[in-house]
Amino acid sequence: MTGVLILIPAAGASRRMRGRDKLMEPVGGLPLLRRVADAAVATGVPVLVTLPEGDTARRAALDGAGVTRQTIDGSEGMAASIRAGVQAAQIAGARGLVVMLADMPEIDTAMLTTLIAAFAAEPAAVHRAAAADGTPGNPVVIPARLFPALHGVTGDAGARQVVAREAARLCPLPGRAALTDLDTPEDWAEWRSRTGY
Repeated sequence: MTGVLILIPAAGASRRMRGRDKLMEPVGGLPLLRRVADAAVATGVPVLVTLPEGDTARRAALDGAGVTRQTIDGSEGMAASIRAGVQAAQIAGARGLVVMLADMPEIDTAMLTTLIAAFAAEPAAVHRAAAADGTPGNPVVIPARLFPALHGVTGDAGARQVVAREAARLCPLPGRAALTDLDTPEDWAEWRSRTGY
């Protein structure tokens, strides 16, 4: 088994955005989903994006991005994406699955590469990105030894229950990038005022 596969779960409904789709919010001239996908693809490893049924805007945002798109039933929550990612990682013979949340605009290719390198040095462990101050965040790299347990996850907790039983290795990233996820219009307004995006 070699390498990793990056999973970008993008099948959620953005319910907290009150009618807007957070993954289609513009960041640096691109929809957030495309920005995140481009950062992942630039690492050179395979990328799977899970999408909800019937969402043409998200699918179109990924045209030409070099990712594999898979439609899932997003009503179940994160677990459906995790199971799809594990299956794809096993088919690819990957040693690990990088779960990269789609609503984290500050995670870039260099940060992903740092996290993947940490995993490559210790591929039996869970590796979790952290803020510069050590606060645990995302993305998370899950080793292949945990794939069987992930086949049975359900609901919106995703891989959280499986990962919580592990002594994760923390990988500090610059600033608060590993903690910055934008779920509400207020989150977006505050982040834009702070960053200028």
